[in-house]
Amino acid sequence: MKKIVILTGAGISAESGIKTFRDADGLWEGHDVMEVASPEGFKANPALVLDFYNQRRRQLLTVKPNTAHTNLVRLEKQYKVQIVTQNVDDLHERAGSKNVLHLHGELLKSRNILNSEEIYECKTDINLGDKCPNGFQLRPHIVWFGEAVPMLEKAIAIVADCDILVIIGTSMQVYPAASLIDYIKPNTSIYFIDPKPIISKNRFSNLTVIAEKATIGTAILLDKLIL
Repeated sequence: MKKIVILTGAGISAESGIKTFRDADGLWEGHDVMEVASPEGFKANPALVLDFYNQRRRQLLTVKPNTAHTNLVRLEKQYKVQIVTQNVDDLHERAGSKNVLHLHGELLKSRNILNSEEIYECKTDINLGDKCPNGFQLRPHIVWFGEAVPMLEKAIAIVADCDILVIIGTSMQVYPAASLIDYIKPNTSIYFIDPKPIISKNRFSNLTVIAEKATIGTAILLDKLIL
């Protein structure tokens, strides 16, 4: 059974109503990204950061997976599928995908501010004074700018072993996630799904670009890959 790795970004969840956070001017919901998505921002104003993610969490609980998410589940009938997502939502899991690796953390989880491996389920707001059983303040289980990406090495190993790489809804401009494509084997088939794809056809010999939004693009992908 061939192995497919699917790298997803904000574009696949946008059609479910999940905001992509960052506006054209680089602000996240009116905030500089470093104010709400960095250790320094959390140290300077933890209440602001917690509120920012509380709002995102509440929104996530009101939306559902879209057909792009469910289309990917259908691939599991004929392929060994591993999803590597930059998204912090759980829409892949809710759609039924069995193997999902979150590069940038998960919005529906919290963690101890001193121990990134002490992780808890979290479907409610996190407030100042909310502590783990060991007595330390909780924070969102999100990889902020300037922090290490704990799942990166695992993601690299997964990508290096795939037969087909599918990229959906990500510009491939944000590192280190964008570097994953550099680890594929020679002649690996690549499918790039994005309404405004930014990728060099000269760089990859086995590249198919599908210039569509995720719901339409994944339907086209199924026609190409499902026998």
